[in-house]
Amino acid sequence: MNIPQFGFGTYKISQEDAYDAVRSALEIGYRHIDTAQMYGNEAEVGKAIADSGIDRSEIFLTTKLDNPNHEPQAARDSFALSLEKLEVDYVDLFLIHWPMAKTTDYVETWRTLIEFKDDGRAKNIGVSNFQPDHLHAIISQTGMTPAVNQIELHPYLQQHELVEYQDEHGIATESWSPLARGKVLNDPVLKEIAEETGASTAQVVIAWHLHKGYIVFPKSAHRERMIENFEAQKLQLSDDQMKRIDSLDRNVRVGSHPDDMELK
Repeated sequence: MNIPQFGFGTYKISQEDAYDAVRSALEIGYRHIDTAQMYGNEAEVGKAIADSGIDRSEIFLTTKLDNPNHEPQAARDSFALSLEKLEVDYVDLFLIHWPMAKTTDYVETWRTLIEFKDDGRAKNIGVSNFQPDHLHAIISQTGMTPAVNQIELHPYLQQHELVEYQDEHGIATESWSPLARGKVLNDPVLKEIAEETGASTAQVVIAWHLHKGYIVFPKSAHRERMIENFEAQKLQLSDDQMKRIDSLDRNVRVGSHPDDMELK
């Protein structure tokens, strides 16, 4: 799997704003677009890609299975609808958004995603918010290892045990909420490194993700911020600066814990 390490996230970008945001991102140079059934903006994302004039093969497109759609036929139907909304014949990556281990048979859901990979409508399949026990279950019971696991990951929540498990099994780590929804931007250590490098604090954090080898896709509906985030790819951090950021781990989440995300 050849996945661009830097991408554009569309979480909480409204239907009204999603088309213009994705068009701007593609014009700036982003080639990895991440959306989800849950986000409610697949149609706008798809139209932006279709209208961009960029060859489909140059864009890495990810979407995700919404929580009510785990039952195999619901997964099949909703995936077909996602392709229709996105105006594509295939996606480059399709993920189970949450395991919801207490209320769903996520292993059976994973078997259904394998169908999509086998028929070519999903070039790669993966998961999001899975913990090591969830990953072990789907791998051991199906023989298919997910290409990626998209998890909450930022300087305040580094998830070392999970990342180590993924590294050992060849599962790429994708960071969602890479800036902890802005909570890290006023951190004194990060602000100090920003001053040292002449970069913004957000650029420092994005560069940290990239240097760690994570796939990262910060989200913004503002063109100026999109450009700023994109430029973070050029930022080099020293070993000392990386270690100082590594030291900020607090095991603090800004989103839900996977064990708590269930259908009510």
